[in-house]
Amino acid sequence: MTDEELLRSFSQTLGDLLGTTDLELTLETLRSEVPGWDSFNYINFIVAIEIGHNVKFKVADVESFRNVGQIVSELQAMLA
Repeated sequence: MTDEELLRSFSQTLGDLLGTTDLELTLETLRSEVPGWDSFNYINFIVAIEIGHNVKFKVADVESFRNVGQIVSELQAMLA
């Protein structure tokens, strides 16, 4: 998958969790920039990505992701 495809997928997943249809994530998006993207929804988002891509992030990685781009990068490495 390309980064753009993952971003579209991530935007859809997070939009579903937050109940919004107009969410467009970028590689630079921070959780603090997205209304409603609290710690509970962050964990739900990560779990949804793991289930959807049949991967399991390390807890240390989940705690260290600073922006969406880091999640995309780690997922790309896991899928390679």
